[in-house]
Amino acid sequence: MEIHCETSDLIVFSHLRWDFVFQRPQHLMSRFAVFRRVYFFEEPIFDKTETPRLYLRESKEDVQVVVPYLPANTSLDVKDIILARLINELLEDENIENYNLWYYTPMALPFSRHLNPQAVLYDCMDDLSKFKNAPKDLLALEKELLTKAHLVFTGGHSLFESKRHLHHNIHPFPSSIDYKHFALARQKTEDPADQKNIPHPRLGFFGVIDERMDLKLLAQLAEARPDWSIVLLGPVVKIDPASLPRHPNIHYLGKKDYQQLPHYLAGWDCALMPFALNESTEFISPTKTPEYLAAGKPVISTSIKDVVSPYGQQNLVSIADTAEDFVAFAERAMSHPRRHEWLQKVDAFLSSTSWDHTWMKMAELERRLRRSGDQHYRHEVVPQASLLVRSSQ
Repeated sequence: MEIHCETSDLIVFSHLRWDFVFQRPQHLMSRFAVFRRVYFFEEPIFDKTETPRLYLRESKEDVQVVVPYLPANTSLDVKDIILARLINELLEDENIENYNLWYYTPMALPFSRHLNPQAVLYDCMDDLSKFKNAPKDLLALEKELLTKAHLVFTGGHSLFESKRHLHHNIHPFPSSIDYKHFALARQKTEDPADQKNIPHPRLGFFGVIDERMDLKLLAQLAEARPDWSIVLLGPVVKIDPASLPRHPNIHYLGKKDYQQLPHYLAGWDCALMPFALNESTEFISPTKTPEYLAAGKPVISTSIKDVVSPYGQQNLVSIADTAEDFVAFAERAMSHPRRHEWLQKVDAFLSSTSWDHTWMKMAELERRLRRSGDQHYRHEVVPQASLLVRSSQ
């Protein structure tokens, strides 16, 4: 298939770090980086540095990861002024003249609104205003971003429905899948060292462990079936680790590299999505849903809107909101009734989605902006002493 992609540089403002968890931004930007320069601008790190600077390195996916370092005593009222200066420096040092801006967070707007890109894109993968400790000015900044954006994507259908009236060019792109990668879990592989001694049956979860997880439900499930092992992979973020349920059959194995995930999945009997039903999960579209399915594992989830439709409605995922129902569905799933028929339905469903397909559709929508006659601008940079440090690694 011939691929048409915008060739201008792409500057991406993200609230997630490139090396945190490999998810939507990493999947998409890795593909864009094949055809154009991609600069992934992270949130600042405050440390002992005396002079603000940018640290630039190239990831193994050929993405230019840009990390601002600011002095620890930098006040909030000057932070955005410094970041705006660093952005100008990046454009000058890297000879970035024709570029588009891609936002994952409206919080980058105060230090980037002075830029004159060819186009502005907003990939609203989550409703960040509903997350724990969300900045108080996030909603106002998102409203401003929506007035500036030429093109808006949403991370799922429910989020699209909640925002479709806010923009004239908005499109839903729910979580997709790297099928070949996760299908490796259908093969017999050697258990990772920290999992091989955990007894079966194993019920597993991978992802960020934060306020979106129903810790009470997790504890009830562990108590209901002490003979089952619950394996949790991922970093603990924004919640006190002391609040996590500590039962003998719950195993916290920490963050794992994306490449390792199929090897852990291969040793699970069932996959779990015990999400809390609260504001932070109202519009999520968990990427792990199709990933678990590609691995060939039965999946049980709480009634998240974008999981119920389409996965629950098509009987690809079991929906349960109580520990009793989780246990009942897990018992049924692990007995393997009609497994072959279920896997055929799973593969038929997943055959119509991939990150390649999602990326190509997004890239085509971006290309249409140029063809539609949107005005283009050139950014003029004020020369100044270099503040950019490029990694030699």
